[in-house]
Amino acid sequence: MNEPSLGEAFETESLRAAAAAALRVLEESPIGVTRINRGNRKQTAIARFEARGPVVIQVCSERTWLRTEAALLLKIRQRTFVPVPPVLAAGTHDGVAYMLTAYVAGEDLHERFTTVSAETRRGLARWFGKALARLHEAFGFGAFGRLSVSEETSSLTADRSDFSQWFRDFGRRALARLPPAFDPVRSDLDALFDTPAVESSHPSRLFPWDFRPGNALVADGSVTAVVDWEVPLAGPPALSVAKSEYLVADWYADDPEPLRQAFRDGYAEIRNFPTVHPIHRGVAIAESAVDSSGAVTNPRYPAVGREEAIAFHLDALEAVVTEADCR
Repeated sequence: MNEPSLGEAFETESLRAAAAAALRVLEESPIGVTRINRGNRKQTAIARFEARGPVVIQVCSERTWLRTEAALLLKIRQRTFVPVPPVLAAGTHDGVAYMLTAYVAGEDLHERFTTVSAETRRGLARWFGKALARLHEAFGFGAFGRLSVSEETSSLTADRSDFSQWFRDFGRRALARLPPAFDPVRSDLDALFDTPAVESSHPSRLFPWDFRPGNALVADGSVTAVVDWEVPLAGPPALSVAKSEYLVADWYADDPEPLRQAFRDGYAEIRNFPTVHPIHRGVAIAESAVDSSGAVTNPRYPAVGREEAIAFHLDALEAVVTEADCR
């Protein structure tokens, strides 16, 4: 085993040992291992070989997260057309989880999305809507919140039974994480948690919370893989739709309406487009505006700076408040 390469790719001895355990399921030792940035909760590297294709190694000290992701990837491949990397191995070593997947070639769609033709861009937006609808059709749950995989049955289950309380907790956490620059809309957004949409009944479906071009690979204008399924949730389709639409359409275009319509048309090919209320849109935007480390996210490609990013998200949230006032 190429220990010096593992040492460069993974930060601690326990992570290196888990990565080595993952690679032992293969019959060939790697000739090199290179770390890549993929997800905030795990460390990821690509291992290359002389006689076989490369593989992706992921390790995480939180075992539940990676075990759940591995189970979800297997089920997505079984139930949908959404391309995800094949899982070659998954397990734990001395308390550290590992997952080994095949490497899927393709260009980062985040970098390509604004450079392809307008027709191709609309086609990709339509694909995201269709794919999300298929995921909603394929994965229904009896509860809401973070998903985990059962030790006994390998089924995916959510941890919160009451929608209204889960949604308020989830949404208010997103609002609380917004920096002071968002204070002008904070109280108006918080007031939306008292609207009927929060108390009404909602189905629970898979909520891939980061379903966006930045987590997709493309070749010849088609998506070859969607990656980074860490910490999946179960939530109402309207929330999932609102967030993906924001990340696919608003994120990249000065005039997002054509991309929004393409996304919605794609979704409607599979199932009825859900009713998206201002509170769903507000929570989706607030949750998108700050990353897991607390930093404001930067839309567009190339990405804009912090002040322009704050203005971008603030404008979107002010539009939500205006929409709510007009209803």
